[in-house]
Amino acid sequence: MKHIAARLMNGVAASLCRGVPALAPTPARRHSAVATTLRTSGTVFSLFLLFAAAIQSVCYADATKFATANPSRRTAGGLPAEDRKALLHASSFHEVHSTRDLPHAIVALCVDDKGKLADPGQNWNPTDAVTDPTLPWKRLIWAAVGSDYYVVHYERGGIDHSFHILVAKLTKNDGKPKVVWHAVGHQLKDYPAFLDALRTGKLDDRLDYPH
Repeated sequence: MKHIAARLMNGVAASLCRGVPALAPTPARRHSAVATTLRTSGTVFSLFLLFAAAIQSVCYADATKFATANPSRRTAGGLPAEDRKALLHASSFHEVHSTRDLPHAIVALCVDDKGKLADPGQNWNPTDAVTDPTLPWKRLIWAAVGSDYYVVHYERGGIDHSFHILVAKLTKNDGKPKVVWHAVGHQLKDYPAFLDALRTGKLDDRLDYPH
């Protein structure tokens, strides 16, 4: 980027030097001098635009390269390192496929505005074309339990059908769970698929989406 800037600035300087009149601006030459100055100004302005575009292009390329090479910083920056390490121990987790196999306090973190979360295979409202307003707007896909950790993968219906991952901790001596992390992505088949998405940066943990 520094080399590009240097070359462009040298070009601007050269153009300025070429645009300076060699003779004094006598009345006969004043009009020509003004025209030359205007042309020089136009050239400088054009080169300035090219310079700005080149700098922006280089910076954007660098940022894109950094984000691609560091997917964890781009998409999983909110997941604490200690919790991430615990989740990666797949052998410590076992999957469940019913809300009945989860503590009520954990299920309550994933329910819709009516306090409902359908089990896998049950009817629910996956789109905004509502056929039964009494059905839940969210449905469990699977969950995984490991020690004090609970990983819940569920889908949210409506206009924008989305797939969510909730990570929470609930100790035996604490009746209130702690939300560790929340992210969205595509539908994940099982817990190993979740770990693969976590490692490869395919989960988005930004907070500008509805849960």
